[in-house]
Amino acid sequence: MAELEIRKIRVEVEEIRHHLGHTDDGGPLIRAAACAVIRNPFAGQGHVEDLSSIIDGSAAIGTELGSRCAQALDGQVDSYGKAGIAGTAGEQEHVHAALTSVFGNAFRDAIGGGVAWISSTKKVGAPGATIDVPLAFKDEVWVRSHYDTITVQVPDAPLADELVIIAAVANRGRINARVGGMTREAAVAAQDAS
Repeated sequence: MAELEIRKIRVEVEEIRHHLGHTDDGGPLIRAAACAVIRNPFAGQGHVEDLSSIIDGSAAIGTELGSRCAQALDGQVDSYGKAGIAGTAGEQEHVHAALTSVFGNAFRDAIGGGVAWISSTKKVGAPGATIDVPLAFKDEVWVRSHYDTITVQVPDAPLADELVIIAAVANRGRINARVGGMTREAAVAAQDAS
């Protein structure tokens, strides 16, 4: 199994208590994002066909970041997402390789499970680039109340030869969500019935 070299890990946590002066009875919305800044083994090499060393190495990163996310929310993970930024000597495909199902399955296991696909986004950027990580309910992607984002930035990353790999979670849906659709409770009941 390949091992990816981590330069640093950064964890961000935010707690939102009301929105526009309004709240609901769900308690604070807590979002967390854990970021691993890793060396891109393919930076500056032009087109490389076989990216399996990043794919294989991403399992350990998924476990590490998932554990950090779960710890930040005291294990109360209700939604999740993933994202990544490739430094300018790399390409978007490199960060895609780091966020395949190998990463996703390890991330899910570390946070205590989830059956829905993990929403994601990726891009190329310079140090300090921001990225909006999409979030969705971990057991059913069609629960609209949990469609959300957390904006992430690592001030000194990615350097040109690095990748920033991000796992993000939230403890609940948006405060005062009111656009209808399937409820969290209905999704859980349907999953329990199957």
